[in-house]
Amino acid sequence: MDTRAKAEAFWPLGGPISRTRMALVIIDMQVDFCAPGGWVDQLGEDVSNTRSVIAPISEALSAARAAGLLVIHTREGHRPDLSDLHPNKQWRTRVHGLGIGDAGRDGGRILVQGEPGWQIIPELAPEDNELVIDKPGKSSFHRTQLAAELARRGIDRLVITGVTSDCCVQSTLRDGYEHGLECVLLEDCTAAVESPNHEATLEILKAYGGRWGGVADLPRFHAMLEAADA
Repeated sequence: MDTRAKAEAFWPLGGPISRTRMALVIIDMQVDFCAPGGWVDQLGEDVSNTRSVIAPISEALSAARAAGLLVIHTREGHRPDLSDLHPNKQWRTRVHGLGIGDAGRDGGRILVQGEPGWQIIPELAPEDNELVIDKPGKSSFHRTQLAAELARRGIDRLVITGVTSDCCVQSTLRDGYEHGLECVLLEDCTAAVESPNHEATLEILKAYGGRWGGVADLPRFHAMLEAADA
């Protein structure tokens, strides 16, 4: 397969590939989801799955930066007064025993803007020229400026990474499809807290050739960048 074919094979829709029309999206790599002492950890869950993708995402991030791609980071979180947190979401998180807006064991409030757990982990910290989208929901498009920013910059293809695959990641991929964007999820750069949920999500996303987008991996991402036009 020649370099052009490799680039087009990465994108299910195919067609001319331009780095200026692509963005790498890193979803919710925050302390509360993937660091010791964060919300997931305080719930008694194992963060090893979500932490396992830090290194591969870092590799994808370095490659995207070197290629000049737009890099987008997202953070799920709510205003300190919780005015953007609807009661149903808060109630459903409190079913687990510790909900959004509640004070954690270190005193920090769960998924509240400005709190330690809301911050992006240092290993994947955004650079000054990168776009950070703060979102009050699961999808990166829900009540955010993401769609407008992509349109303004001429971006129509998203390479999606981050956590969690069974929640915010798949919600973003599906909504990207509804916005007319071609999306590819890097399966080795995403994870769920529970492995069975992750595996089931990937199976659903891959079914029938991909209902909402493609599923690829880090090696194919590198090959696509190498073959794509600057």
